[in-house]
Amino acid sequence: MNEVVEIKVLKDYRVWLRFKDDEVKIVNLRPFLGKGFTAELLDPSKFEKVFIEPGGGIAWENGYDFCPNFLKELEGEKVELA
Repeated sequence: MNEVVEIKVLKDYRVWLRFKDDEVKIVNLRPFLGKGFTAELLDPSKFEKVFIEPGGGIAWENGYDFCPNFLKELEGEKVELA
């Protein structure tokens, strides 16, 4: 099962993710923000409050979340581990 085990917030609504299998990538979440209750996450101070949920997905205080399987399949920048 896919699980996010580490997350770092980057500029421009991008996040650095490390998955349980040690895959690391950067994804742009901006296309998913701006309508309905996601509009508040365009405020960088609110976006930065993202956290990892118990099931390995990511979420914010307003209840918006992303399933780890979706994040794993989402097109992103692959990051090679040194």
